[in-house]
Amino acid sequence: MTEHPLRLRTRGIRRAGVVLAAACAVLLAGPTAVPAQAAGGPSGIAAKGAFLLDSGPDKTLWGKGADTRREMASTTKIMAAAVVVTTKGVDLNRKVTVKRAYRDYVTRYGASTADLKTGDKLTVRQLLYGMMLPSGCDAAYALADTFGSGSTTAARTKSFISKMNKKAAGLGMKNTRFDSFDGISKGGKNYSTPRDMAKLARHAMGNSTFRAVVKAAKTVQKATNGRTYTWYNTNKLLGSYKGVIGIKTGTGSKAGPCLVFAATRDERTVVGVILNSSDRYRDATRMLDWSFKRKTATKVTLRTLPAGAQQD
Repeated sequence: MTEHPLRLRTRGIRRAGVVLAAACAVLLAGPTAVPAQAAGGPSGIAAKGAFLLDSGPDKTLWGKGADTRREMASTTKIMAAAVVVTTKGVDLNRKVTVKRAYRDYVTRYGASTADLKTGDKLTVRQLLYGMMLPSGCDAAYALADTFGSGSTTAARTKSFISKMNKKAAGLGMKNTRFDSFDGISKGGKNYSTPRDMAKLARHAMGNSTFRAVVKAAKTVQKATNGRTYTWYNTNKLLGSYKGVIGIKTGTGSKAGPCLVFAATRDERTVVGVILNSSDRYRDATRMLDWSFKRKTATKVTLRTLPAGAQQD
């Protein structure tokens, strides 16, 4: 019995549809398919907030809670350093006398310290090392007192914090506010976001003095009276992961462990931010591996800090 022409045509269309669906399935499963991790970003990131930026083209690579405001502890000092090094006509060799108030401050708050000695004279450049490597809140206080305006220490530090906020606004850090020059917030108004901190880090790394400071794993500095200060960088990613060139750690009771970092490979620089992570260095390693498209995980042995060195 001969089948009706309409039925033959319908069957032919159905067969063609099956063949087309099968071809699409093969194409999607083929070598051109993008792995889920590559499309979605690095996996297993413990941080509550994180961000990756391709610094050259200023291109967002990936984010987690990128615009959620969080406290950022001593990574605040990145902005303090940025304000200092970009001050018009800044004299990095200007000598600053260490005041007793700076030492009393770290004692009062149990803060990380560069262990500055009252009466010693250090240059602005040396104080930048003291602030950024051992995360010295005394060094941060000295810089805020020096670069702020006013007739009293309180007025000058308040002025300096205002400069930090003005700079944040100028950089488009819309979800950032500073009420502290070092991350010790007395009013609970010291916060940022992973995206904003990445903007700040990219800006700061554009300054050669800042880059030189945050890249140093260790420095030995002498005060004018000959006293020697030896400071170690609290950022253990330096010297542990190939290409890392900075930037700053931070730890606080509310902020948790934080890390802002940067790494360069093949003339490409990636900036990363981690806020409140239970394992910031593992997070950073995974984020960098993903950024640099490594097929296998990098095995990292973190640089150890000597006994007595500041931890942050």
